[in-house]
Amino acid sequence: MSADIPKIGFMATLRLRWLLLLRAILHWWVKAKSLPSPFEDLDIDLQKPICYVIDSYSLSSLLILDKSCEELKLPRPLWPMPDLEGAEARAYLALRRKKGLIVRRTTPRSHSETLKGMVEMICGGEVPDIQLVPVTVLIGRAPDKETGLAKIFFTESWEIGGRIRRFISSLINGRSTIVQYSPPISLRKLADEDLGAARSLRKVSRILRVHFRRVRSAAIGPDLSHRRTFIDQMLRSPSVRKAIAEQARKNKISEHKAWKQARKDAYEIAADYSYAFVRAAYFALTWFWNRIYDGVELQHFRAFQKLAPDYEVIYVPCHRSHIDYLLVSYFIYHNGLVPPHVAAGLNMNLPVLGRYIRKGGAFYLRRSFHSQKLYSAVFHEYLSRIFANGTSIEYFIEGTRSRTGRLLRPKGGMLSMTVRGYLKSSSRPVMFQPIYVGYERLVEGNSYTAELSGQKKKSESLSDLFKIFGVVKERYGKVHVSFAKPIFLDDMLDKHAPGWRDNPLESDQKPSWLNPMVQQLGDQIMTAMNEAAHVNAINLLAVILLTMKKQAIAREELLDQLDLYLSLLEHCRYSDRITYTGRSAGEIISYGIEMGVIEARQHPLGDIIALSPEHAVLLTYFRNNISHLVAVPSLVASCFLNERKIDRTKLHRVTQAIYPFLKSELFLPWGEDGLVETVDNHIKWLKDQGLLLEHEESGILERAEGSSQEAQRLRIMGHGQIQTFERYYITIAVLAKNGSGTLTRSELERLCLLTAQRISQLSEFAAPEFYDRNLFRQFIALLRENGTLTTNPEGKLEFSDEITQMSEDAKIILSKEIRYGIMRVAPQVLHEPDPESDQ
Repeated sequence: MSADIPKIGFMATLRLRWLLLLRAILHWWVKAKSLPSPFEDLDIDLQKPICYVIDSYSLSSLLILDKSCEELKLPRPLWPMPDLEGAEARAYLALRRKKGLIVRRTTPRSHSETLKGMVEMICGGEVPDIQLVPVTVLIGRAPDKETGLAKIFFTESWEIGGRIRRFISSLINGRSTIVQYSPPISLRKLADEDLGAARSLRKVSRILRVHFRRVRSAAIGPDLSHRRTFIDQMLRSPSVRKAIAEQARKNKISEHKAWKQARKDAYEIAADYSYAFVRAAYFALTWFWNRIYDGVELQHFRAFQKLAPDYEVIYVPCHRSHIDYLLVSYFIYHNGLVPPHVAAGLNMNLPVLGRYIRKGGAFYLRRSFHSQKLYSAVFHEYLSRIFANGTSIEYFIEGTRSRTGRLLRPKGGMLSMTVRGYLKSSSRPVMFQPIYVGYERLVEGNSYTAELSGQKKKSESLSDLFKIFGVVKERYGKVHVSFAKPIFLDDMLDKHAPGWRDNPLESDQKPSWLNPMVQQLGDQIMTAMNEAAHVNAINLLAVILLTMKKQAIAREELLDQLDLYLSLLEHCRYSDRITYTGRSAGEIISYGIEMGVIEARQHPLGDIIALSPEHAVLLTYFRNNISHLVAVPSLVASCFLNERKIDRTKLHRVTQAIYPFLKSELFLPWGEDGLVETVDNHIKWLKDQGLLLEHEESGILERAEGSSQEAQRLRIMGHGQIQTFERYYITIAVLAKNGSGTLTRSELERLCLLTAQRISQLSEFAAPEFYDRNLFRQFIALLRENGTLTTNPEGKLEFSDEITQMSEDAKIILSKEIRYGIMRVAPQVLHEPDPESDQ
């Protein structure tokens, strides 16, 4: 737009020049960031008149907006709107204004007079259209690297500050300012609804008020009442009062004593969110990330940012480290949204530290409170109220940090309470936002290695805080935070409970559809996390080297195999949100050596690349991060480990037989039809790589000769999931050896676990998940679910002929040596009690 002064009256020109002088002075120290980026997403029509709408009038905000519009080459708010005769000599309006010389108060009004005039012009046909562009100016909301108490306390809040506070805020935080533009509102479309000028004015005023509140809430958080007032309101709710009365009657105590217990529980649970603490924590974490990481990359955030203001957001990250919730909250704040309230286990409520974690938005919950009716009522009420208040929430549905690098089975507790809380007091629709967090090195690496090697987990304590001095001395590579495709609760409810909007849920009601829906919701969230994974250099090195007997390989072979996996990621897309390292194969090896993960051993016949012995166990963690991405190609390749030729139809049958177990364990996305297409795509890719040859007439697929380079590359890929298949075969072998109707479920679990432990001690290396009781339990549950195993009246497991077929299929994938070894070690029933049995 032209910077020339428009032709307006003398006094208007004088006022405009004064404002431009003030703007020039202001921008000596003010630097604003305009959002969204890219700006073209707003779809503003520059051929139509534009009027900018701000929530509350502030001269500094207006001048910052004018400068932003000039930089974006947009019509200027200080200029008059073109083609509007009789209009005011400006292109902005404010919904609220303050009046008063010394004590300034907001003047109550239902609408802006300027807005009223525009609506009347549109409804009267005087003007074709006017676009209203809502703009929010947040001074001190765009975080920067500078620190200081003044910066922390003179940033945006829900208070509408006076001139002095606004001036100080601009002076101190001017270089940390956001100008947030929103999609335009067409007054012509509103007029076409034929509501009349008065009703149209009320409607557009209401739309703008709601919009500004949502944008501000998304940027700086909901307008929180005092914690004590909030808790007192909770305790007066009908559901909590009913629980208090039941507690008093059950325990034969006074209601006042039961009320005091409910109050104690509420204070144990509730967050004590502090804007000032969050700002201070931001600066501290900025220093911390820069100290220990080489960078943090954020993926797919813009798509989420567009949706966030219209939804109650439930952030559901994978749980790999204590760093997870710090990273997620930090980058949500860094990109202009309010950090969520985070559900934390009561074990994190440490002396002194727990108080400050609360101020960052943590609320605490006990591991289990199914039988604690009073506590349960208080917690449900708390969750419902923060929902109704528009507060975003973050929790980890895995329940605990994964020590193996795989996603854990989701726990339904928080999901169920979220659904019930939403049905009880919904204000806006709920959106679950799965988040994948990937590391190249773990801060808790040493403790994980100890736990994976058999040591007991140590409880969190205040002394752990002092470990930070050791952490900041180390280098932990890069971190990738990736936002997955969101899941909308309304869509799930429409599918599982049609008509739910007309049938509100009572506080103690638990409908039959709830548990199946929560289970499916949990699986969808975990699947979405996997679909947003990032593959880093350490993941790829682990996937390859852990398939080798001594975790060592010739450099040239490793280069070939890395190129193969990079090609796989490029040509067989798991999902459109998968990202992977931009390093070449040679750069990956150099980076692995630099990070201390691998070492190069010189040899006259060529360098050998090997895992550092102390890293072998922990590297299984990084391999498991991407097991889901290589599961299908590894399954296809494994079918050629013991057979050189196989019919495509037979290969489909084998993959379809094994896939349901891999799908459940690794949260794979394909159904039965999708699997066939995916397998065929991988076969085509393997053929393109020269690793398979297909005889078109017979449909026979053939691998290269065993001693060739192509056969070796296929063999390494085929061994990617071999220990998983061995674990499945252990269950089959134990059943076959003991016979149908001999073992109970708990006996089968124990014998499988003992077999796996013994094999792992006899072999050179076995990953810790190889003898994971939960994975055996899950496999057995699936066998029961599909009818392969049934339970007779005596509680013994009986199996069908499918066990025999599964044993035959195992001959294709597992070598005779492996199968005979498992059959030899597999024991018959042991009658001594199992201390870990849940029966």
